[in-house]
Amino acid sequence: MHEYLSGLNERQKQAVLHKDGPIMIVAGAGSGKTKVLTTRIAHLMAFHRVDAFNILALTFTNKAAREMKERIEKILGNADARNLYVGTFHSVFARILRGEAHRLGYPNSFTIYDTDDAKGVLKTVINEMNLDDKLYKPNVVYNRISSAKNALVNPAEYAVDYYIQQEDARSNRPAIAQIYDAYAKRCFKNGAMDFDDLLIKMYELLKNFPESLHKFQHKFKYILIDEYQDTNPAQYEVIKLLAAAHENVCVVGDDAQSIYSFRGATIQNILQFQKDYEDVTVIKLEQNYRSTQNILNVANEIISNNKNQIPKELWTENAEGEKIRLVRTMSDNEEGKFVADTIQEQKLRNHFSNRDFAILYRTNAQSRAFEESLRRMGIAYTMFGGVSFYSRKEIKDFVAYLRVVVNTRDEEALKRIINYPVRGIGKTTIDKCVLFANTHNISMWEVLEQAPRFGFKGGTLESIENFVVFIKGCQSMLQLKNAYEVAFHVGKQTNIVKELFNDKTTEGLQRYENVQELLNSIKEFTETPSNDDGEVGDKGLSAYLQQITLLTDADEKDPNADTVKLMTIHAAKGLEFPVVFAAGLEEMLFPNAMSINTREELEEERRLFYVVITRAKSKLWITYANSRYKFGQLVQNEPSRFIEEIPQQYLDRSFAGGGIRNQGTSFAQGSAFDRMRGFGASEQAEKLYGPPPSKRKDTVPAYVPPKSAPKVVEHKPSQDFVPSDTSNLQAGQKVEHQKFGFGTVSKMEGSTHNPVATVLFDLNGEKKIMLNYAKLRIVE
Repeated sequence: MHEYLSGLNERQKQAVLHKDGPIMIVAGAGSGKTKVLTTRIAHLMAFHRVDAFNILALTFTNKAAREMKERIEKILGNADARNLYVGTFHSVFARILRGEAHRLGYPNSFTIYDTDDAKGVLKTVINEMNLDDKLYKPNVVYNRISSAKNALVNPAEYAVDYYIQQEDARSNRPAIAQIYDAYAKRCFKNGAMDFDDLLIKMYELLKNFPESLHKFQHKFKYILIDEYQDTNPAQYEVIKLLAAAHENVCVVGDDAQSIYSFRGATIQNILQFQKDYEDVTVIKLEQNYRSTQNILNVANEIISNNKNQIPKELWTENAEGEKIRLVRTMSDNEEGKFVADTIQEQKLRNHFSNRDFAILYRTNAQSRAFEESLRRMGIAYTMFGGVSFYSRKEIKDFVAYLRVVVNTRDEEALKRIINYPVRGIGKTTIDKCVLFANTHNISMWEVLEQAPRFGFKGGTLESIENFVVFIKGCQSMLQLKNAYEVAFHVGKQTNIVKELFNDKTTEGLQRYENVQELLNSIKEFTETPSNDDGEVGDKGLSAYLQQITLLTDADEKDPNADTVKLMTIHAAKGLEFPVVFAAGLEEMLFPNAMSINTREELEEERRLFYVVITRAKSKLWITYANSRYKFGQLVQNEPSRFIEEIPQQYLDRSFAGGGIRNQGTSFAQGSAFDRMRGFGASEQAEKLYGPPPSKRKDTVPAYVPPKSAPKVVEHKPSQDFVPSDTSNLQAGQKVEHQKFGFGTVSKMEGSTHNPVATVLFDLNGEKKIMLNYAKLRIVE
């Protein structure tokens, strides 16, 4: 009949051929929903002669909208698709409001504020109202107002709602109602709308202006909405108003993938759709084109535990596939090593590329162990939905403190922290310090040490002197305390950790978790008997900084390159990968401790687990750790309750170290090989890896465990030991190290700012030494 229908299965064809009236397409994971949506639009235009201007298609990403237009254009073979109203809710509504804004009292050329603009306006409003901006942080207030707008709560309703007022009073922010009102008036006065206004003003336009409602109801005769389960109340109401005249509304979604309640989305929109419209047609797309049957069996079993759902059963014509592998490791570090080892092994054995792998986790803070293990093994990776762990602002801020404590000449780190947290050393003062340092050819730190000489007075002088005393106090700890003790002291005395802890927004909580994860990594560093390249490590702060500096000095990777993908499960929705590692399946982490208070919250966590399972095409590993550092304490973990919901016949448990609830000490005994990889016995290891490297002739081993570290022969420094200036150190020169003794420099490498010398020591063999942190005496 039509060529574009030939590639569709029967259910997909039904969804495409249905013309008038409400239709809900329940599209299971991997069931080809984008194909159905685009073909349906093309069929309306090609067969039913519906004008492109009369079709509205709403998506959640610009990328999805672009792809839909391109596919429709390809099917039709002409440019008519360009006339479609296809885009995100925000972009389409902004386009409509441009022509209608005058009705609402806005200029048609209104400004759209991004999040930073909006927070800037809020900051001004808060200051003008003489409120404490530490209590009324723009970030916290913005999120509160945004939630209200997405739920269609305007300033007047906000101010009189008893429960909202109680919540604000309990959080000690009773003035948010007044701020919301003043902010809305300021935006209006400025002729500006923020992102949330684009939804709420569209609703107000349709609700309050019958001529606009009539115009757009009759313009958009066919309305299609992708990812309907992710809509919030404001989007729901706008769609309901627009579709009221013709009721030709087609929603596509999967209630089992509703995972964005923290953004205001509500699963009720898709669950209630059949009650909103009479004679609704429901078509379930249950044939999956992505995954093996075994993976789908697990997904079906997991989601069947949710009561609040539209029942469906995913199936496939794909192969049955391998069982899902359940892996228990001793710690989160071991989990990282296991995953990196397995990726290397799978690449060699099954000819996978880096791009075939995804490591998915519940919270961004979990990325550290995976990043470190992948870097050590030289496996390229890309972080999605967030910056690299050590590139995050809060981590860079904290590490900058540690860098200054170790090396006060580090001007970049010093400028970063001198007024963070705020201590009364403003931009003008910092600029003066930099100017004086350059003029007198001394370091910025020396200017601070001699502040009175450079004319600083009063409160500024006091702030500078307090800062210098604090840094010197931390420096006095370097010889006596290990890296964790110094870092903990810095975090406590600067109030960085306390300040992040007090920010209760989603972002604030994440930043606090990240700083805790950094402290955990330092604690782990101090308690590990040897570092990964086999050296018995100095457990001081400079040694730790040396380690992470080498980790973070890697070149920036091309995001389109052949890399392993690391991301949260939320960021992975809509993507697929041949091999998936679902990491951190532990109680209180996944399901998250903050999401198990109600059935609704727990069911959303289960949907999140369903999403991670259905990202996998052919292989799926589920990993969890016996212990994980939390807030500097080693915490024992129970496996996630979701693991118990997977029927035994679909699991390969040979790496799980015994029964699900068996948290015995099997790992602490046995060989170092077993302990290092974190699963049962060597026989079970062979099932995964094949024979050990010594027995294999066919391939280069994927990963050879490091040799145990030789004991350092302690050296007593010479009486005249004074560290030399090593800025011009050359290969061939003889040097003395306080700990390793005498040696010869064999190689110089690293950057100008971070030179690294390879030294062959007479008694302790070859070592790599970072010259910024090590004390060397040049002998000759």
